[in-house]
Amino acid sequence: MILAIDQGTTSTRAIAFEVSPQGQMNAVAVSQMELAQHYPQSAWVEHDAAEIWRATLQTCREVVRRAGGVHRFAAVGITNQRETSVIWDAASGEPLHRAIVWQDRRTAEATTRLAEQGHEPEVQTATGLILDPYFSASKYAWLLDQVPEGRARAERGEIRLGTVDSWLIWKLTGGRQHVTDVCNAARTSLMDLKTRRWSPALAALFGVPMSALPQIRGCADHLGDCDESLLGQALPIRGSAGDQQAALVGHGALKPGDAKITYGTGAFLVANVGQSPVASTSRLLGTMAYEAKGEAAYALEGSIFSAGSAIQWLRDGLKILAESRASEAMAQSLSDNGGVYLVPGFTGLGAPWWEPDARGAIIGLTRDTGPAHLVRAALESLAYQTCDLLDALSCDGAPKLKRLKIDGGVTANSLAMQFVADVCEVEVERPAFQEMTALGAARLAAYGVGLTDQLWAAPAEAPAIWRPRMRAAERDRLRQGWAAAVRGTLAAAQ
Repeated sequence: MILAIDQGTTSTRAIAFEVSPQGQMNAVAVSQMELAQHYPQSAWVEHDAAEIWRATLQTCREVVRRAGGVHRFAAVGITNQRETSVIWDAASGEPLHRAIVWQDRRTAEATTRLAEQGHEPEVQTATGLILDPYFSASKYAWLLDQVPEGRARAERGEIRLGTVDSWLIWKLTGGRQHVTDVCNAARTSLMDLKTRRWSPALAALFGVPMSALPQIRGCADHLGDCDESLLGQALPIRGSAGDQQAALVGHGALKPGDAKITYGTGAFLVANVGQSPVASTSRLLGTMAYEAKGEAAYALEGSIFSAGSAIQWLRDGLKILAESRASEAMAQSLSDNGGVYLVPGFTGLGAPWWEPDARGAIIGLTRDTGPAHLVRAALESLAYQTCDLLDALSCDGAPKLKRLKIDGGVTANSLAMQFVADVCEVEVERPAFQEMTALGAARLAAYGVGLTDQLWAAPAEAPAIWRPRMRAAERDRLRQGWAAAVRGTLAAAQ
């Protein structure tokens, strides 16, 4: 078996996967704990790294118990919320500040200043990323500013910085390993995408001492061994990838031209572009797809900051929904959107706009507008934003996508997924097993430890498929309405 840790934005999960002789993987035990969200100021989002660790250890122990004991496990795989930045004391192993979550926008002024100074071409050429508070480097710099003598201590090796994978590996190995995988490193704005090494020039630009950063490893490398006292056996950690790259592996999107999108709190399109990085001219992100046993693949990515979180807002903020799954029935009570569009810029707009100062907007309200219109508009916004990303991907030279692989909690909503197929004019494929991020981490670990000689194997169950059926004129009309709503949102941010 493989023990997969899936540390996400809203919860921490552990899943035990049994590996068949054919390389197929079957989930046999799951444990999950919700994660508290902290919002100290507008557009600030924080997590308690100590809580993340406690939940990880508790869920792992529970899964090991349910699966019959630690002796049944061959290795551990980790996947995590990316860009979320952690700072901790190297001696005590205790966090020195709450972790800054990927959604957080507190460093927008710092990244804007760097862009105004003309540094964005330098950063984008080296990393594939634009200058935006989304990425970890400016978060690291901010965290160091909060600790007395933070940079001096970091230079002396007294402080560690890392994304959530690094934090968990540090804790799992009892502080013996400070490492990160190449996919997570690619999301910091500090790794050169071609060499897959930290860039001294970028570290200096952001004011982040390289001595505080973890070593970069491949996604199926030996990343350390769990301290025996934690689970009862020193299991090797043999798989690690950020959640979106792990999902790409889970889907088996391993050939150039394959693409997947995960609809979770945010939504993330990742398209495999092969063995060399591709420079985007459409404000997509160049990044890693994976690196395993010397084989590396690159990707283009489009990031949507608010996807499922728009439904959560309707549920928890406006109290329109008693539960998220009620959104489909409410939206189906209408024949169309009534001209209402919701642009979910709650924490800014991601690709291809990259406007950190944008905020959410609802366009097209009339006296006839009711709660169902807002629910439908929120669900439809998933498709419009996806279509914007696919257009950008096409502009970057990618062939027209025929099938889009999907996963994430929102994909349970058939109305929304049919609308994605219709508006994007693409077949949409949802696997029977939905936990693609955990599955990808487990596949990397199984491949790394030698339980299987292939990174992917076809699942036993057939996927669900939605095919486009909307008339072109209707598609164009709806997209024009969306484009107008986005223009208004962007104008308001200026």
